[in-house]
Amino acid sequence: QVQLVESGGGLVQVGGSLRLSCAALGGTFRSYAMAWFRQAPGKEREFVAAVSSGGNTYFADSVKGRFTISRDNAKNMVYLQMNGLKPEDTAVYFCAADRLRATTFAYEYAYWGQGTQVTVSS
Repeated sequence: QVQLVESGGGLVQVGGSLRLSCAALGGTFRSYAMAWFRQAPGKEREFVAAVSSGGNTYFADSVKGRFTISRDNAKNMVYLQMNGLKPEDTAVYFCAADRLRATTFAYEYAYWGQGTQVTVSS
């Protein structure tokens, strides 16, 4: 069982940056694939980025070149660095974990955090 706790959300202007953090409690963190998803009001949850247990990274086309994902296995943490933020990045961002593999499909992730709000103002 893994408990995920996100932090770092907030209000930022267009073009600004934020770093989201996700702390994983319990489980064997280094063996988990970790991911970030987001959900805007009235929209479905969508994939943002993922990092496999081996360190391979994957990004949605909409965030490539602007966002990076990283993990620190010593601290049981995963991060999402968001640069060049746009109004369309406004959403609740969720951290997710799974023991199998990094995928872009939300239904394949067994563990989820409560989410952190990111608002990009123009």
